[in-house]
Amino acid sequence: MAARRCGRIASRAARWVVPSLLAAGLSAAQAQPRPPSAPVQTPLEDLCLTPPVTTASSAGASLPVTVRLPAVRLRSHSGPSVEFATSLDAQRPVLLNFIFTSCTTVCPPMSQIFAALQDRLGTRREQVQMVSVSIDPEHDSPARLRDYAARFSAGAQWRFHTGSTDAIDAVQRAFNVYRPDKMGHTPVTFVRPKGSAPGQWRRLDGYATPDELLRVAFATAP
Repeated sequence: MAARRCGRIASRAARWVVPSLLAAGLSAAQAQPRPPSAPVQTPLEDLCLTPPVTTASSAGASLPVTVRLPAVRLRSHSGPSVEFATSLDAQRPVLLNFIFTSCTTVCPPMSQIFAALQDRLGTRREQVQMVSVSIDPEHDSPARLRDYAARFSAGAQWRFHTGSTDAIDAVQRAFNVYRPDKMGHTPVTFVRPKGSAPGQWRRLDGYATPDELLRVAFATAP
C-alpha cells in the first residue's frame, strides 16, 4: 500500500515538475535521464517526491538577498580544503544550491537542472561557477560527492562541497535555509549575478529552469 501511495505521489509530482521545465525551455531530452551510455540518473517519475512548496519559478521571480558568508573551510569533491567564501570566483556569476547524495526528493531534480544548465552552456560552461553544498556532512565524504558528481556528468566548473557539521550549518544559516532535519529542505537556488558585489545574491524558490538561471546569472548588476 505504501509503495502504491508513493507511486501516486511521485506520478503527480513528475507531472508537475517536467511540464513546468519544458514550458520554460528545458528540452525533453534534458528533462529525462541521459542515455544508458552516460551515467545513470533517477527518472523523475521513479521518485517519491514531496509536494512542491511552490510552482516552478517564473522569469523575474528571483528575490534579492544579502548573504554574509561565514569564515569556514569546506572540502570539495576533488579533495582539497578551501576557504569557502574566497573560493567563490568574483569574476564569474555563481549559482549555488544545497543537496545531499542520499536524497530522493528535491535533490535529483535540482541536480538535473544544473546538469541541463551546463549542457546548455556547452563550451561556455567555464563562464559560470556552479556550487552544490551537501547538507549531510556526516555521510557525504568527498568520495561520495565524486560519485554523485559523476552521475550528473559535472564539469570542472561545478563543485560539490562538504565539511564539518558546524561549518555546513553556518553556510546554511548564512543563506537562511537551515533546517534541523535534512529531510525538511526545500528546492531553492541562489545566484550571484555577474558584476554583483560579493554579498549580493538572488534567491529563486522552486525548480528554476536553466534558461531562468542563465538570465539571472548574466543580468546587469545594479
